[in-house]
Amino acid sequence: MRLNVVVGISGGIAAYKAVGVVRALVLAGHDVHVVPTEAALRFVGRPTLEAISRNPVHVDLYEGVAEVRHVAIGQAADLIVIAPATANTIAKLAAGIADDLLGNTVLASRAPVVIAPAMHTEMWEHPATRANIATLRSRGVTVVGPAIGQLTGADSGPGRMEEPEAIVAAALAVVGGAEAAPASDGPEDAASTDAPVADLAGVRVVVTAGGTREPLDPVRFLGNRSSGKQGTAIAEAARARGAEVHLIAANLEVSSPDGCSVRTVSTALELRDAVRDALASADVLVMAAAVADYRPASVSEAKIKKDGSGDGLTLELVRNPDILAEIGAEPHGGTLLVGFAAETEPDDDRLLELGRAKRRAKGADLLVVNRVGWREGFATDENAVVVIGPDDLVVTERHGAKTSVAHGIIDVVVSELAVRRPVSTHRGSAHPI
Repeated sequence: MRLNVVVGISGGIAAYKAVGVVRALVLAGHDVHVVPTEAALRFVGRPTLEAISRNPVHVDLYEGVAEVRHVAIGQAADLIVIAPATANTIAKLAAGIADDLLGNTVLASRAPVVIAPAMHTEMWEHPATRANIATLRSRGVTVVGPAIGQLTGADSGPGRMEEPEAIVAAALAVVGGAEAAPASDGPEDAASTDAPVADLAGVRVVVTAGGTREPLDPVRFLGNRSSGKQGTAIAEAARARGAEVHLIAANLEVSSPDGCSVRTVSTALELRDAVRDALASADVLVMAAAVADYRPASVSEAKIKKDGSGDGLTLELVRNPDILAEIGAEPHGGTLLVGFAAETEPDDDRLLELGRAKRRAKGADLLVVNRVGWREGFATDENAVVVIGPDDLVVTERHGAKTSVAHGIIDVVVSELAVRRPVSTHRGSAHPI
């Protein structure tokens, strides 16, 4: 699918890397329109951007008035990528300031927005920037990076703009596009291109995944259709972003991701014990597993036989504990609690009502609501979710591959942690690449 992509470039030394972003998108077959700020043109020239994008480059807010260009560019966009996004540009986006063509373009568009921050480490870790990033993420903006790596001076740390290939891949994933062509022959630097997006470095995340099974006898059980695909995708996304991940796996139909510690459980009571054991040292608990609400009152030690009478079988069930509600009602040391609610409700408004009520009842900080049915949600490769925040507002909506949805959920987790925790201080004098 050929996309109309706007690439915004703001004024930082990483602006030269934007050429690689534009080039990769063009080589992937997309129509690319570059909207730099005036400051960006101090770092990379208009002729270069026009030659690489194969389209005219516009900067002035008051050019093209007859065609209402300040609105038309955003209206026509299928995707907006801002790389680099400086601290100043991020602040203006969060506040909705539109004093240049790039700001107007973003406000005039309903297209998904992807930003790649680049700034000095102190600026990235400043509470104002953290709050602005949290605001943008809550509006559904995808944040790629910054990476941890070499800066322009002798210093290194978080604040380095992600490499063009990573930015383009993340941006196209947002709209379900094809993979980008490699941005070869573009600008190079001495730092590694494999720097991770480590926005969960030092954070311990516990994830439950799969579905519990409640035995009737040695042969049979009561269970559900959860495969564990979404839970394991969340565990993998958290690990990829620097977290120490502990996965509690309940009857997975997929492989556990590499790099995570794993505890295997089967029943709801076993899951409860495992969560309790892991909770004390957890910064984040993600309850993605589908936990049985009921279990048989007694379990037969031998296979239950048909009695030959032709009558049915009556089972007595007892209520399983609500693990998340138990934890939410108790002091839990500041652990961020993320619950899941699988509902078959067809009406969107009613689905949100159910989700909000469930978030409050369980004491969850965030609740991920997803509609399930015979052919959606469980045991599929795709998902559609709505994340409800602490104030009962929808903080993000994500749909697509479960891997992409997982990163959307982790984006919200990162934002929530950012507003809860003090940021670290970093001393240095270098400007980031």
